[in-house]
Amino acid sequence: MTTEKFEIEINTLKKFFELYCKDKHENLVDKEITLEYKDKKFTMNLCLCPTCHDAISYSHQRLIECQHDIKPRCRTCPTPCYEKPRWKNIAKVMKYAAIKLSLTKVKKRIKSLFS
Repeated sequence: MTTEKFEIEINTLKKFFELYCKDKHENLVDKEITLEYKDKKFTMNLCLCPTCHDAISYSHQRLIECQHDIKPRCRTCPTPCYEKPRWKNIAKVMKYAAIKLSLTKVKKRIKSLFS
């Protein structure tokens, strides 16, 4: 996977996890992390609870170690690298955030029709 694709993937994870964690958990901690991928460093601030920090760190590690040149969707990957229980938890986060973001877009479109 290219460094550009990696950056898109980690930013998507950040957005989804922060949205989920802000809505579902308390005790959020602001933490700066640095990831290295193909000799490029990526730094980001995450505001998550300790459980979500652990889950996103695991996801980042899976991305870094992904063996595919063209990364498939994890759901359809022929060689899944996530442990089953962790995958279910992360899938729950992704589903919640994707639905919430979609509803927000629909809400904005409806508001723009009436304004």
